[in-house]
Amino acid sequence: MRIPSRFAPLLFGGLLSAIMVALVSAFVLAINRGLDPGFTEQWMRSCATTWPIAFPTVTLVTPWVRRVVARVTAL
Repeated sequence: MRIPSRFAPLLFGGLLSAIMVALVSAFVLAINRGLDPGFTEQWMRSCATTWPIAFPTVTLVTPWVRRVVARVTAL
């Protein structure tokens, strides 16, 4: 099964935000709390609460960032 290309921006935003939220929240939790027995549960809770903010942010900001990068880079 393939996803229609018109959904590419949403898929991009979803995947990028999920990966970034997972990595950053794991790193921050490990630095602040250590790898204690409750780490995984706290990490999942952190991901679940921050991803709803990260997904629309990435999806809405990506076109603007691409335009800025295009303007400041040489061909």
